[in-house]
Amino acid sequence: MSVDGPTRRERQRRETLAEIKARAMDQVAAGGAAAVSLNAIARAMGMSPAALYRYFDGRDALLAELVVEAYGSLADALQRAAGKMADRAAGRAAGDGAARLVAVAHAYRDWALAHPNSYLLIFATSSGSGVELAPEATVTAAQRGMDVFLGALAGAADGSGELSPELAGQIRAWGQRSRTPEMTPGRLYLGLLAWTRLHGLISLELGHHLEATGVDPALLYDAEVQSLAQRARLS
Repeated sequence: MSVDGPTRRERQRRETLAEIKARAMDQVAAGGAAAVSLNAIARAMGMSPAALYRYFDGRDALLAELVVEAYGSLADALQRAAGKMADRAAGRAAGDGAARLVAVAHAYRDWALAHPNSYLLIFATSSGSGVELAPEATVTAAQRGMDVFLGALAGAADGSGELSPELAGQIRAWGQRSRTPEMTPGRLYLGLLAWTRLHGLISLELGHHLEATGVDPALLYDAEVQSLAQRARLS
């Protein structure tokens, strides 16, 4: 008689893997990526280090998987927001570029507030940069979210004329590496500008640095998003 679904051993492995990742994220929350320790996780779970190493062959492998999963979760959230706007705009004669950018930008903040430890891991440490850990996986995972941002700016005004030749060349090279060569340096620049400005506000909010100002972070963020949409001259 066949049995549908995972076996007991498979379920136990999945549960153990999920617990390892959850404990690692607790360590990230407490002390950043540098605090992640496989030996400490093994002790907390009552496992031998050798048993835990059957799941991950080292700390970097665990961190890389957490980074890829975080980027994937973020990209999924951004894609859902962009997809909803695309569905609403279907059949309309007029474009809805500004609304799409606004939706994607707010989905970015919503995800960060819902997953602060994942946001910390990929954006507040070098682990998510693609320089240190499994770049072939982490860079690809990170690009998914950036692609959504760039897609929301596809109809933006081309600001290439305001870039220095050196900066335009560097942005053009980034576009080639990120497989977006069809976008002009000016539009790629707007994507970078939107990402860095919104990231700055979110990081300040998560770090509680805006509390002393008495300014509502949600209102400030929305004003910044509207400013970006106006700068891009999206219809």
